[in-house]
Amino acid sequence: MTRFAAEKDEGRGVSEDAAFLAAHSAGDNRRLVELYRAAGLSRIDSGDIDAGCFFLTQAYVFSLEAGLRDSAELHGLLAARGREE
Repeated sequence: MTRFAAEKDEGRGVSEDAAFLAAHSAGDNRRLVELYRAAGLSRIDSGDIDAGCFFLTQAYVFSLEAGLRDSAELHGLLAARGREE
């Protein structure tokens, strides 16, 4: 079992891995941004800054690709942790 498999996606009983795979398969960038942001903030809240920033970077990339407004917020979160600029 991966370290993510035990975590649940929004209380629906779907593992984080499965949610990521489904969103990637569907090409749902909006959902990918949501998932990666949530995973990143969760990791940061638990003290794993490097993992958190990895997930936030993924969210940032997908938000840029999709032209979503989330990009500015995600950029700020990364910059505040020395990961951007």
